[in-house]
Amino acid sequence: MNHPLAEASLACLGGGHGLYQTLSAAKLAEPASITGIVTVADDGGSSGRLRKELGQIPPGDLRMALAALADTTDPDSALWARALQHRFGGNGALAGHAVGNLMLAGLTELLGREQAALDTVARLTRSAGRVVPMSSQPLDIEADVTGLDDDPRIVRTVRGQVAVATTPGTVRRVRLIPDHPPANPDAVAAIRSADLVTIGPGSWFSSVIPHLLVPGIADAINSSSALRVVVLNLSAEMGETTGFSHERHIHMLAQHAPTLKVDRVLVDASVLSNAGEREFLNKAVAQLGGVVVYDDVQGVDADGQPCAVHDAAKLSAALGRVYAAG
Repeated sequence: MNHPLAEASLACLGGGHGLYQTLSAAKLAEPASITGIVTVADDGGSSGRLRKELGQIPPGDLRMALAALADTTDPDSALWARALQHRFGGNGALAGHAVGNLMLAGLTELLGREQAALDTVARLTRSAGRVVPMSSQPLDIEADVTGLDDDPRIVRTVRGQVAVATTPGTVRRVRLIPDHPPANPDAVAAIRSADLVTIGPGSWFSSVIPHLLVPGIADAINSSSALRVVVLNLSAEMGETTGFSHERHIHMLAQHAPTLKVDRVLVDASVLSNAGEREFLNKAVAQLGGVVVYDDVQGVDADGQPCAVHDAAKLSAALGRVYAAG
């Protein structure tokens, strides 16, 4: 039986490991097209070093999206996918750099555009889709954080994706620098032509919400005729969303993008079994014009125990059911 998404066009928004899982799930559906739309505010590790030295958009999340979409059934493209993710060890100048980050940086200099570099690597890996940055310029994230002082009312400013993701305080609001950056036209076009748009899962303040702070991206989501699905995280993340309920994750979307409209919010049934919590979440999602769908999407670790990672096969099947139900 064909997957319900087999003839659909998908646009998947996010970054990092969350987007990797979504794109892995999307690839399993073998849809008509997949576009991974990726945040560009990373300032840590290999990506941060290349961004600072070369002035390019950070390649790390883009590289991970390419690896997720690579054809791993073909030996040559599977090798390229492994090479993308390989990191150099040791203590020298290359230590910590991912091969794929260096490839994208070098190809960008040779070809003159980041998108040309991404499309070239996609051909090498026989990619199941296209990877595009949400904006064509590198961005910074700045957050208002409380809980860093003895007085919990004091608000401090924290700048940088790594600093926001690892803050011991409570993130109240984030913004992009520069403010109101231009959206990548390729990302806007993919959203507007999609049959299904997914937002998340991922680091809420550094991989998910930044998309909604790019006016062109937010407008494209709201005006799209696609089924718009938020894939909610399985749990709060240490650091930026410590202690957050599922309901609060949705409130943060509404706070940062007051006009945002979504159709469905996909939640793992096992991690939110309390009827009262479900009712609060249902009401929060209704404020965005959507309804909550509960399904089995949680992965298991090597010991067969539930973990805080979405299972690609389960997520693919769940998205298919959501799409088929309309």
